[in-house]
Amino acid sequence: MLDTVLRRDRTIVIVALATLTGLAWAYTLWLARHMSMPAVAMSRVPDGSVVSMLAPGFKSWTAIDFLYVFVMWAVMMVGMMTPAVSPTVLLYARVGREARAQGTPFAATGAFGGGYLLAWTFFSLIATLSQWLLERAAILTPMMATASRELGSLVLIAAGLFQWTPLKQACLAYCQSPLIFIERHGGFQPSVSGSLVIGFRHGLYCVGCCWALMALLFVGGVMNVLWIALLTILVLFEKMIPGGRVLARVVGVGLILWGVSLALTSVAG
Repeated sequence: MLDTVLRRDRTIVIVALATLTGLAWAYTLWLARHMSMPAVAMSRVPDGSVVSMLAPGFKSWTAIDFLYVFVMWAVMMVGMMTPAVSPTVLLYARVGREARAQGTPFAATGAFGGGYLLAWTFFSLIATLSQWLLERAAILTPMMATASRELGSLVLIAAGLFQWTPLKQACLAYCQSPLIFIERHGGFQPSVSGSLVIGFRHGLYCVGCCWALMALLFVGGVMNVLWIALLTILVLFEKMIPGGRVLARVVGVGLILWGVSLALTSVAG
């Protein structure tokens, strides 16, 4: 009987995670497609200048602009990070269900996932503020990639160096071993509030592991779908494959070399 319930629970959680990821990616693809359409994305204002209607670049941000960009980042983070945390959410649901002979784990499991995504929502706020600063400095293109080779090379080198830091490796270790993380941070929680807190903590470690990779969106373009997909796959591989830590360092070397090459090109140009 318990095995049947576990299989049903697992199916429901998988469908929920897949739906959440699919909706987030659908929104991201829709946004990217519309931003690549000049006739739709651009409009003239009364003074004759051309501004973007889908991104607040080239004009002063309003509160609505800020909220729009924040939602864009938050939804994009859901699409990028949900696949990587899905095994942990499934583990939390299974162990929580096995630990109790009666009741349902879905409220607690949903709270765990919600806490995780809440941490990435805070990161989205920081990313939005960063984009605002970059646009105020007029070094961001309409597709939200840095127009400065110097800044691009700096971001690449910094992200590459971070891949080798103890902080990166420590956070990645917890992401790769969610059971150890949960056991060291209070264990499986039957309550919604307890699950929310431990999910948020797990999300903070994930942010600590991946924030530098997310900063690379400003190099390749925040709305560059291919770039978004590559970073999503990289994050997933770092966490899922046995050689994830080695992969992180190899990628770090590649980013450093790319950054140095870009810097040299900038100097030569």
